[in-house]
Amino acid sequence: MKVNWQGVFPAISTQFNQDGSIDYASNARMLEALIADGIDGIIALGTIGENASLSPQEKRDFIRHTLDTVRGRILVISGCTENTADLAAGYARDVEQLGIDGLMLLPAMVYRGTDREVIAHYQTVARATRLPIMIYNNPVSYGVDINLEMTGILANEPNIVAIKESTTDTRRLTELQSRFGERFAILCGVDDIALESLLLGACGWISGLTNVFPRESVTLFKLARAGRIQEARELYRWFMPLLRLDTIPTLVQCIKLAEQLVGRGSENVRMPRLPLIGEERAYVERLIAEALATRIDLDKYNLN
Repeated sequence: MKVNWQGVFPAISTQFNQDGSIDYASNARMLEALIADGIDGIIALGTIGENASLSPQEKRDFIRHTLDTVRGRILVISGCTENTADLAAGYARDVEQLGIDGLMLLPAMVYRGTDREVIAHYQTVARATRLPIMIYNNPVSYGVDINLEMTGILANEPNIVAIKESTTDTRRLTELQSRFGERFAILCGVDDIALESLLLGACGWISGLTNVFPRESVTLFKLARAGRIQEARELYRWFMPLLRLDTIPTLVQCIKLAEQLVGRGSENVRMPRLPLIGEERAYVERLIAEALATRIDLDKYNLN
């Protein structure tokens, strides 16, 4: 199975009802809006999708519903976040049967493995499925850095084909390209270094705030890829205060509140997360109000 990893991929939220059950109708509306706004694919059940807060059956039901809604119009990649390699391999096999396009695979949760153990985790999952796999390297959040030496070993697995690079160090992109050439598709996984990463050769952008402002995200990607740097910088400066929300511990609550404020979803989260209150909430509300008041007319870029 081949995946075109180029473009803008929102890491979608999982919408919940007030009672904590999954709001499938809201997720379907959100997906339709994102598709209409020109995104290239989605990451379902990533961090923003609150993967670890869903039961095993809910995860599979959510992927089934997402695929039924999308109907092949965009790529659908599933996050794979489990506590053991066996559970992750079982999940990979199940969503492969459902028709998913690929996996974004994290190291095992809860236990922070050694380099040897992390490599074994990825090898076990890769060998359990024919799906194309993207390494999610996020040492800031998960405490494991899949470094160049580890990546070199994983390069021997033919279906490990992409890397979501989230070290926050843009030098890593150049190091990966210098070491591995075009062996891996490299995607930016940190919103507030998106433009820098695209200019350094990242072929795609996995984004949280794209859920809130998808047209701006797609436009930024297109401007960067076209080498229209001054225009890209203008849009990036407008976007930056919002993009910072993707880099803080309450990013899920911030992004879901932002979705609610622009009419694209609900802020409902599952415990242990709680909705934002006080100054944290007011800060997000101010950012969204300012962004809407100063929103750039994208038609002036004439990218259609």
